[in-house]
Amino acid sequence: MTYSPRFIPAGALALWLAIHSAALADVKLPAIFGDHMVLQDQLPIPVWGTADPGEAVTVTLGAQSAKTTAGTDGKWEVKLPPMPASAQAVTMTVAGKNTLNFQDVLIGEVWVCSGQSNMEFALNGAHNSTTEIPKANDPQIRIFFVNKKDAHLPVADVVGKWALCTPQSAAPFSAIGYFFAKELRAKYNQPVGLIGTYWGGTPAEAWTSVDGLGKDPALAHYVTQWKQLDAAYAQASANYPALEKAYTAAIGDWSSKYGKAYWTSVNQWKADTAQAELAFQSPPPHPVPAAPMPVNPMDPAGGPNAPATLYNGMVAPLEPYAIRGVIWYQGESNASWVKAPEYRTLFPRMIKDWREKWGEGDFPFLFVQLAGFHPGGSDSWSILREAQLLTLSVPQTGMASAVDIGLPANIHPMDKMDVGKRLALVARHVAYGEDLVYSGPIFQGAKKEGNGLRVGFDDLGSGLEIGQAPWVGPGAHVLPTDHLVGFEVAGADGQWKPADAKIDGNDVVVSSPGVPVPVQVRYDWKSYPEGNLYNKEGLPASPFRGKAA
Repeated sequence: MTYSPRFIPAGALALWLAIHSAALADVKLPAIFGDHMVLQDQLPIPVWGTADPGEAVTVTLGAQSAKTTAGTDGKWEVKLPPMPASAQAVTMTVAGKNTLNFQDVLIGEVWVCSGQSNMEFALNGAHNSTTEIPKANDPQIRIFFVNKKDAHLPVADVVGKWALCTPQSAAPFSAIGYFFAKELRAKYNQPVGLIGTYWGGTPAEAWTSVDGLGKDPALAHYVTQWKQLDAAYAQASANYPALEKAYTAAIGDWSSKYGKAYWTSVNQWKADTAQAELAFQSPPPHPVPAAPMPVNPMDPAGGPNAPATLYNGMVAPLEPYAIRGVIWYQGESNASWVKAPEYRTLFPRMIKDWREKWGEGDFPFLFVQLAGFHPGGSDSWSILREAQLLTLSVPQTGMASAVDIGLPANIHPMDKMDVGKRLALVARHVAYGEDLVYSGPIFQGAKKEGNGLRVGFDDLGSGLEIGQAPWVGPGAHVLPTDHLVGFEVAGADGQWKPADAKIDGNDVVVSSPGVPVPVQVRYDWKSYPEGNLYNKEGLPASPFRGKAA
């Protein structure tokens, strides 16, 4: 897909060129390069920026250096040769007509932490935050938080800076990212850099480029949506400042008259809804304000839920910074009946899109299978989890299931430590080549046996067992340890019934008095599942459904 340049009046163009030329006079680098950064070990290290057209640029890192000349557009890029990991800080110097010095640079493992709110969930919200935050004092872990930005077209830079991991810097950063890095540090004793680029409540299509979406016909409707925004973008951008100013005034007036009473009622409604869900009752009606709340004018780019906007604003500017891989926790915003089946196509396409754009090959892409939420809710969450499981067919991917540590009335479970640990196990295998048990049992197939079904699994580890979640939060149940739960069977009529299930060697045998001839089996097939099948390494079985062979 190509983009046509927009018309710029001659006077405005001259002014832009004058400002832009002045900006290019000094060698400049994107914000991802800075003091305290971590550069990826064992891979070529791209370094890029802007300068005067034709300006000679030299990049030096320790004993390595590379030279280039800025192009006619003022852009330049070099690749430094691979370097071994080192806790010994070095300086990176970039010299043209001016010289930039980046101090305290480490060579180590760089991971991108991305997704929506459960990746954004901060360390200070974790159930063990009071004990973990004071210990988050490791100068060999460096964190870079990408400020939230949606954009209609890819932008050149982000807002953010590298920081040493301290209790103060780690507390608001991704809890999963921190615990993941802590595990890697303990195992490999190498520097770890985390790049946090996440935004709660956002769908996968927002994190995928327009070009990437356009490579699969099933996703063409997102390209159409982007084109509609594109056609109106120039006029919408011109009108937006005045509309935003009017909205700011209107919302201020509304807040002073009605805001306090309304938000008090909303907070009470949230508490009442949580109690109703725990009791498996219908939630109360949402409160209505005394006067309608002013509506914020639509972002000309479509906002953070529109196709490609977060890729453009929060991913594209990071490319091609050398990374070991990505950890990803997202899917809740795609877990509707309409979107969940599409995730089978969208999620693998997004992974491939990032790899294509990054230009680093099939770097490891590790993701979290959604935690349980909302008893009695739509099984579309099961469809989404199944789509995540099927994504394991994409090379160099790995999945850490969080299905057992969810909460019935809170979409943000507070146990992020175990999620980080499980992701680190997956990384140790997928990214670092260790031969270890890193996954819970995965459905392999089922066959008829008597009046029941024999269900087989891969990733057995040391064997199957009845297990327990590592953390049981508010409203969650402690599951039985004397018998399996979570299995269902159905006959040819498709009517599902709870099944009796028993571990028999490396299989599980299931049957039900209500289903004389079962032909299908499923496990944990609910939005908030409560199954207790694990391997002996303590990793939960992934939800599944399947027919007998």
